[in-house]
Amino acid sequence: MDLTEKTLESREVYRGRILRVREDRVRLPNGKEGTREVVEHPGGVAVLAIDDEGRVLLVRQYRYAFGRVLTEIPAGKREKGEQPDETARRELQEEVGATAREWQSLGEVIASPGCYDEVLYLYLARDLTFGAQHPDEDEFLNVERIPFDELLRRCLQNEVQDAKTVAAALKAKLLFGL
Repeated sequence: MDLTEKTLESREVYRGRILRVREDRVRLPNGKEGTREVVEHPGGVAVLAIDDEGRVLLVRQYRYAFGRVLTEIPAGKREKGEQPDETARRELQEEVGATAREWQSLGEVIASPGCYDEVLYLYLARDLTFGAQHPDEDEFLNVERIPFDELLRRCLQNEVQDAKTVAAALKAKLLFGL
């Protein structure tokens, strides 16, 4: 069976600084009509940065939507026309003040495909050099360094719940044997 849903009509519901929300009327595989709500996002990157002592650089920041501080790897949204690897380099420097000489792709993840079109590009960064942080003016975060095995433990024990962080840590472990 062809599972494709065909767009019949689309209307913008909301346009913000980062997101656009639209509501689409679609033709379902069984011939009936349905409605789909889609949140459009420019996409993002996340960087699993590991220093020369095997420690992962994490950021702790308040996430308003969840009403609490979360622990995550450095990440951010892509700017218009920016390639994912450029975004990764920029975000690593802005959030933790680091640059890396060694970069490896950890692939891509789609965090919430039911309604959100964001693709996150994951990277492993090593051979780090440190300088000053330059977070965005509305971004407040604390940097933490923990051993990679400690991050894995926290992910597996549900202490770190951020999907991009969990995915990057597990991929790095399986792909590169960290």
